[in-house]
Parts: sequence; C-alpha cells; structure tokens
Amino acid sequence: METLVDTFIASLDAVLSATRALPSNIEPVRALDDAAVLHTQRLLAAARRDLDACASLVAGEIGYRSRRELGYAGLAQREGLRTAELLIQRETGSTARDAATLVQVGGMVHDSLAAAQPERLTQAVPHEPWLAAVGAAVTAGTLSVDAAMAIRSGLGLPTSDPEGAGVTAESLADAAAAILRQSASLDADQLFRRARDLRDDLDELGIANREKALYQQRGWRRTKRRNGLSRYILDPDIESAAFWDDFYDKLTSPRRGGARFVSEADRAWAEAIASDERTTHQYAHDSITQLMRIGVSADTTESRHLVGSRQPSVRVLVSAQSLATRAGHGRIEGCAIPVSIESVERAACESGIVEIAFDGDGQAINLGREQRLYSRHQRIALAARDGGCLWGDCDRPPSWTEAHHIFRWKRDRGKTDLADDVLLCRYHHLLLHNNHWQIRREGSRYWLIPPPEIDPSQTPRLLRLKSAALRDLQRQRHAG
Repeated sequence: METLVDTFIASLDAVLSATRALPSNIEPVRALDDAAVLHTQRLLAAARRDLDACASLVAGEIGYRSRRELGYAGLAQREGLRTAELLIQRETGSTARDAATLVQVGGMVHDSLAAAQPERLTQAVPHEPWLAAVGAAVTAGTLSVDAAMAIRSGLGLPTSDPEGAGVTAESLADAAAAILRQSASLDADQLFRRARDLRDDLDELGIANREKALYQQRGWRRTKRRNGLSRYILDPDIESAAFWDDFYDKLTSPRRGGARFVSEADRAWAEAIASDERTTHQYAHDSITQLMRIGVSADTTESRHLVGSRQPSVRVLVSAQSLATRAGHGRIEGCAIPVSIESVERAACESGIVEIAFDGDGQAINLGREQRLYSRHQRIALAARDGGCLWGDCDRPPSWTEAHHIFRWKRDRGKTDLADDVLLCRYHHLLLHNNHWQIRREGSRYWLIPPPEIDPSQTPRLLRLKSAALRDLQRQRHAG
C-alpha cells in the first residue's frame, strides 16, 4: 500500500522529470513573441513559487528538528553542523542567505499549518503567529519566498511596555493581511516598504520602543565575498549612525562638494585629498583602517579594555625559497588569496620573521610530552599547517580555534606533538567530544570518524588541510 511518504517522493520525482524536459537552448525561447515570452516568465514564476513553498515546508521541518533546545542531539548538529541553515546550504549548494530565508519562511509555513491543524503537528504553538497568513500564502503559491521575507522584515516583532504601549501580535496580523491583499501588484522591495510604512503607522506613539529596537539591532558583521575576502557590514543605532555620517562626510567632503574651508591648514588638507589618486571609497577605507590601527596600538587602558592583551595582528606565510629568490608569492594567515612577494617583504620589514620547519609530509617540529598546553610557537606552527578549523567546510580562522589532542592527554597518555594534534573551532571541538566523533591520523592525512548513530559503517571522512601557504610549499618541493 502506498504511503504518504511514497506519494510525496513520487510527486517530487515527477516534478524533476518534468523540469528536465524543459528546453535548455535558446531557439524555443527566441521563437516566442513578446506576449508569449512574458506569459512564459509568469508561468515559470508560478512554478517556482510552488516549488519554493514545498522547499520551505521541508526547510521548516529541518529547522524544527535542529532547534536550539535539542543541543547536540539536533538533526544539523548530529550531521556535524551548527545550524539548520548550514545543513540546508550543504545539501542544496545555495548561499547562506538563501538557506536562512528558506528556514525562516519555513517557520512561517509551519506556523500557518500549526494554527490551522495544531493536533496534526508536533510544532503545536506557532512561533510567529502574526505571520500565519503570510505562510499560508506561500503554501498556496500566491506569494514568493522573497516576498514573504520582505513582509516579515518590514513588519518586525511585536513590542510592549509596562504601560501597554507598543504593537501587538494581533495588530501585526491585521497589517500582514492588509499587505497580502495588495501583494499581487507589488514586488518584494515594494512589499518591504509597504510593511515598514504600516509598522511606523502602528507604532507612531512608540518612538522610544523603536529607538530601543534599533539600538538592540546595532552590530558589525563579517561576511564572505565570492572572492574569499571578508566584507564588513556596519549597522549602527540612530546616534551612532549620525556620528558615522558626520565622520564620513567630513572625511570625504573635499571630494563631494562640501563646504569651503577658511583656514589655510584646512584648505591644504582639502586640496591634498582632492588631488589624491585613490577613489573616494579607497580613501575612506584607508583612513578608517589607519585610525583603527592607531587606536588598538595605543598603550592606554581603553585600548587594553577593548582588545585585551592579544593585539590584532596579520601573519604572512611564505616559503624560505620564495623569500630568498623573490619568486612566487606568500599567503596571509586565514586567507586563501595569495599576496605578492613585495607585500611579504614589506611585512617582514615591519614585523620580522619567525621560521617554522616542516618535514616532507608537511608536519612541523614536535616538542614531546613535557607540556600539555601549546607554546606560542607551536600555535603558530599549527595555524600555518591547518589554516583554521579542520572540520568539514567550517570557515573559522586559526584565531578562533583550539588545539585538539588526537590521543587524549590523560586517557591515552597523548603527547603535545604537532603531528597528533589538529585545530578545531570551539563548537566543533565540543561537538567531537560530546557526540563521540574521532580523528585518526595516517601519515600526514587526518580522517574524521563519525559515531555509529550517524554512520553505522563509520566510514572515515578525509579532513582537508586549509592552509594555502602549506600547499604552496608542498608544490614547490614537488616541482624541485
């Protein structure tokens, strides 16, 4: 007898077969007239909404099975990942943002179903009940995932204070219903602005609450660009935004038609900026970076309070051969993008050189069992070899990691030998111990062994050393 699961999987197989039958060349599309090509685009959008609705439903379930209160017993955590978003990103090959959107919209879909049929769902209490209608629209295929996220972001969360002011979940639900009545004629960006305007109208008297909410949302976030470099996003509160705006305007005003300067010194400064070969964005970047370097290097109580005794630093890795012959390139620790020998030489001139010796298998010098904790030079060597957390696709840099003894110090009488130790970020270090994963070394290779409940056969998974500098060194040796 065919089960619900069998029917569901068979339906997905049929959809996949149908989509693979779609044309993959330009000729059928070029044959469409203007009306037909627009109609086709609308059909594809409708099909995508239906597929996204199903994807959100599945993502919401993955999110529920990976919820925080389950700890390391959650689905994503048992797979060796911190969050449901990371698990979905791994399974789908999508961006982090797309995976997060699927999980969040999946929560709305589950909320709508929980509100309609609480007795049939394990998630009986809706998490964001004011968005149940939005989730229902996604399920019905009348609202896209991006549009649902726009409404969610624009409306925000309910607020209240001891005197009863603020925005209730019921009023947000009414606002969501009003927006949905207009959604057919609005794109996702327009829906966000409409939702934000409605929120402002509802919260006209809650200025203090909105200001507090913006203050709580302040932050400085780091993301990764496609080229591997970091991108920093600053989200200030209202007062900080005013300070940053004034600072940016003063910094760049000679380039942007700002007020004329009266004093001779200010005029000279403005002329120097106006004639600088750097773009305005480059000039602002370099100026802010220099100010931060001056600030963290200042020997003051304030600077020590902010960054502690470990000052921010940049380590540049290069083989002795490349440095001696001025051929090849170097690597900045934690970054896979190579830098020129000229940049390596400049860093060496400013900060000096620490030599690390590696054997033919890429292992650094061992120090034996005299000490349990790693010396500063051992930590530098581990960072140069591993390049960060070795676990799967984890992108934590060496500065975020802890040294894990493959052979336990107490139980196995393990040594503090670099060959038998690897770098893991705190999350994966705890996951390894709590969920009973193991790491095994064979020569210069390291293997991750899953527990039986994850993989009954306990098939080893090869761990890839993430140090681009070490790969450069090994290529040099093979070429020589």
